[in-house]
Amino acid sequence: MASRIGNLMIGAGAVALVVGLLMLPAALGERVDTSLLILSACGVSLGSLIASTGIYFKARAMASPEGAAVLGESKQSTRRVRGGCDVCHGDLPVIHCKVHQVHLCPDCVAKHYDFRSCAYVPSTRGADPKTAKAVSKAQGA
Repeated sequence: MASRIGNLMIGAGAVALVVGLLMLPAALGERVDTSLLILSACGVSLGSLIASTGIYFKARAMASPEGAAVLGESKQSTRRVRGGCDVCHGDLPVIHCKVHQVHLCPDCVAKHYDFRSCAYVPSTRGADPKTAKAVSKAQGA
């Protein structure tokens, strides 16, 4: 919806800008008409302001998740990450709680955080865990 409004505003701004530019030669003709010159300058500035606001709305629409889905970008996969968070089983872990022996993703750290009892270290789980076959190959080489 915001993308459509952005398109409409860009179009209206372009029309106002062109009207302002078309009045400029009439204002600067044989007899300089200051009131027409002021109206022309207002048309150019208002048109550029409206067009830039439309561009802003389109950029905001593309930055939002709803706008990204409209533009054809795929949403994040709901597939479980192998070696992921022990609590939500979703994202890659960044912290390991030594007391509770759980690997936590950034979202779960906020829920789990207790400075009195927990001791945290960076998680050692990699994004792509090695298989036993790859490990044995690396040791044999």
